[in-house]
Amino acid sequence: MDTEVAEWTASDDVRQRRTSRRPGVGFAVLLFAGVSVVVGCRLADTDAITPVPQVLAFLPWLLVPTGLGLLLTVLARWWVGAVWGVVLLGLLAWFIEPYGKSAQPTGPVLASFRVLTSNVEFGQATDALVETVRRDKPDIVFVEECDVACDAVLKRDLAADYPHREAAIADGSEGSVILSRFPLQGTDGVPGTLSMPGAVADVRGHDVRLQLAHPMPPLPGQTDVWRRELGALRDYVSADEQTPTILAGDFNASQDHAAFRRILDAGLRDAARLTGSDRTPSWPTRTTPTFGTQIDHVLLSPDFSARTARFLDLGDTDHRSLLVDVTLHQRG
Repeated sequence: MDTEVAEWTASDDVRQRRTSRRPGVGFAVLLFAGVSVVVGCRLADTDAITPVPQVLAFLPWLLVPTGLGLLLTVLARWWVGAVWGVVLLGLLAWFIEPYGKSAQPTGPVLASFRVLTSNVEFGQATDALVETVRRDKPDIVFVEECDVACDAVLKRDLAADYPHREAAIADGSEGSVILSRFPLQGTDGVPGTLSMPGAVADVRGHDVRLQLAHPMPPLPGQTDVWRRELGALRDYVSADEQTPTILAGDFNASQDHAAFRRILDAGLRDAARLTGSDRTPSWPTRTTPTFGTQIDHVLLSPDFSARTARFLDLGDTDHRSLLVDVTLHQRG
């Protein structure tokens, strides 16, 4: 009888331990399942549908729920789950590596100049932008979300130093402008919900295509528009692979989005990637640089090298500006 009681007690202890582990295992399964969906889409080179595009922007941060889930599986001694977690961590580590080519041209130097891109959030950061431009003296300035009031301030305060401009001004977030010390010839730009003007600059006797990027953000219900407008930017790049090209602005996309990677695959290189700042977050400023994602980019055709890329805090906008020193080289 005593033996039977002991065996029953031991069995009961085992059942209790298993029961106590179930909540942790269940939570780990939920964490791993959610991360697996996003990682699977990244592996399949697709942005899929909401909420995947929104979560992909913050892909490196998926290390947190994955690490928590792995800890829970170890505590629960659920070894199959632990293997699942380790595989997810490995894939995330692989995808966090910088994407895109990093080789820089070595041909003769034709011209060196400075490029700035800045989303001023409905024109709120216009005064701060003017101060930044006067301090850092970029040669070409791409401005997103420049409304009518913003445009008026830029004309008043910067026209003397930047006599050349290509603009598509509208209220709210739709307006954009390119300012330049170099002569500009306007182009049709890339069609989009938000204005994306373009131009060809005469940079010391050399034509350089300039295109401002500001596709729609991947809001729920509008991811098709976001994907289509990023595709239009890719088509712009592919339409002329011979003329040196700078594509800059607020892409509302990071290197973890398939639609953005296709722009890079069309032949451009990310200036932040070239200078070792590929994971420096540019949005949202309330949590950067601790937490955020890099959606503001300066992309360059292989004719350009990038010496420095700095993310600047303007204030009064949810985006950091990006200042890049570039050099145009003669093709070999």
